[in-house]
Amino acid sequence: MYQQITMVGNLGNDPEMRYTPNGVPVTSFSLAVNKRWVGQDGQSQEKTLWFRVTAWRKLAETASQYLTKGRQVLVVGELEEPRTFVDRNNATRVSLDVTATEIRFLGRPDGGHGDASMAPSAAAEGGP
Repeated sequence: MYQQITMVGNLGNDPEMRYTPNGVPVTSFSLAVNKRWVGQDGQSQEKTLWFRVTAWRKLAETASQYLTKGRQVLVVGELEEPRTFVDRNNATRVSLDVTATEIRFLGRPDGGHGDASMAPSAAAEGGP
């Protein structure tokens, strides 16, 4: 089943590009997406969800070239089935993985807020 997701968030790390044995470029990065709301007590609340984003081919090359830690982006992609794992503190965690089909660069490269229409964007040329 295909589940499309659209997210706006900030990169938690610099993208890591590698190549498959067949020479296909793959880039991965973490994306922090903040959810804000006002609680019943009237106080502002915030929760950060972390996603692991993977981009393939030309989209991978573009992401690796232009993105850096802290950069704000809009990511459209396919939400993969969540994976559970046990961290080093023996707590069960869930990994939320997204295969990107489109990445739009928002704000300025230095992390500031600028005109998103002036920023480059890229669309995928297929996944794995």
